[in-house]
Amino acid sequence: MDVLGKMIKAARQEKNLTQEELGRLVGVQKAQISKLESSANSATIDTIIKVFRALKPEINFNVKLEDNFVKLA
Repeated sequence: MDVLGKMIKAARQEKNLTQEELGRLVGVQKAQISKLESSANSATIDTIIKVFRALKPEINFNVKLEDNFVKLA
């Protein structure tokens, strides 16, 4: 969650949004955005998806299973 929180914060700042503005887009309080960015709590996948939808980032996941890579883009 630490890396994810840092990435969300960087994406929010790149979009010139405050935590309060992002919270309004997502439907949560500013405090929840702050906790998500600082990884102080574990957010639900639903909240994380809403954050991604609000920020509209390009998301790529790479997962290595033994000697095989699974790439989700």
